Amino acid sequence: MAFNFKAALGAVFLVLNLSAAQAQDKPVSAQAPVIKLALIEGLSGPFGNTGEVVYRNLLMATERVNQRGGVRLKNGVHALQLQRYDSKGQAEEALSMLGAALQDGAGFVLQGNSSAVASVLIDGLQKHNERQPEQAALLLNYAAVDPALTNERCSFWHFRFDAHADMRMTALMSVLKTDKALQRVYLIGQDYSFGQGVLREARRQLGQVRPDVDIVGEELHPMGRVKDFLPYMQKIKASGAQAVITGNFGNDLSLLVKAAKDAGFTGKFYTFYGNALGAPAAIGDAGVGQVLAVADWMPNVPGAESLKFYQGFKQRFPNPADDYAHLRMHIMVEALVQALEQAGTNKAVPVALALENLKLQRFGQRVAMRADDHQLQQPLVVGVMDRAGQPGVSFDVEGSGFGFRILQSLTAAQVQMSTVCQMKRPL
Repeated sequence: MAFNFKAALGAVFLVLNLSAAQAQDKPVSAQAPVIKLALIEGLSGPFGNTGEVVYRNLLMATERVNQRGGVRLKNGVHALQLQRYDSKGQAEEALSMLGAALQDGAGFVLQGNSSAVASVLIDGLQKHNERQPEQAALLLNYAAVDPALTNERCSFWHFRFDAHADMRMTALMSVLKTDKALQRVYLIGQDYSFGQGVLREARRQLGQVRPDVDIVGEELHPMGRVKDFLPYMQKIKASGAQAVITGNFGNDLSLLVKAAKDAGFTGKFYTFYGNALGAPAAIGDAGVGQVLAVADWMPNVPGAESLKFYQGFKQRFPNPADDYAHLRMHIMVEALVQALEQAGTNKAVPVALALENLKLQRFGQRVAMRADDHQLQQPLVVGVMDRAGQPGVSFDVEGSGFGFRILQSLTAAQVQMSTVCQMKRPL
């Protein structure tokens, strides 16, 4: 059935009798009302594993704040309360959950595992905030990396804490351009705005930094519906490609790299998310020196603060299957707390104005928010898969026996990109 955007958007404001997911954090005290953070994410369905990864990281981040005493505003000390709303990865369901979250009093919506969903939520919040400015809310985005969200579709109510796709591609290309033996690449991605954008930017940047490299194939596949990627990998192998560039995530990535092993493909993978969620274990030894990934942070990033953060994460979530720390999500929560305390209130507009001027140094990372488009400026790293215990690979991921050795560390300035955002601010 086709998605009726207008009808679904209307449901945001008409939703009745939808109960909130129960809070997962322990309040600091009863001194003041809690500050509600609504996680609207696919917590079930084909990408439910990625949603649970997000939840674990945000849970730990909010626990850290509450354990040290909460958020200090002019009217008292407040605990953060993280609430779960399962969108099942669907835009229509996400809008319904937005309505429930707003009705439950959430002032801050957290989402990221789909740029298409993020776009719909931005539109929904824009309309809600115009109609009910006293109950305005902000969208804090930790992973929806379609560049349009901080360019032509930018919004005062939206802040992105992940590097967008073009920034990530710039980091990958900083390594790819040095591989002089590489002559043929294949582009494959999920058939929606983000996946399409990754392929488009790969073509553009390859033309700039490696015009001698031939693109021998390009393919978009249905998102979250392919159960067997072997036919795709057989086609890639037959093309003579020496490397694959992909923005796939979740099962679409782990199944793709598993199929590469089954097809006997020995080329490299330049990925956005190849450093966890089953991918290293699926590809195994064949990925050593072959699978590259870009991220804001990886466990083997050197430095005492990085090490302390990661050891704390592993202590909080000791199960190897839960071992996927997203540092940027912790930075996002710390940034929100700093903005709340600077504003002295949890009202959306003052907090947004404080976030626009954010400068933060935590966990060994130094970041800043760009007010022009609400895009976080942050360093990035590129790593290559290797066996745990090898030089530079103190930690594996998810108990797989494989980790990522840092190949390239880039400053925020090196991956910074211009914006065409023309932001409309509230009067």
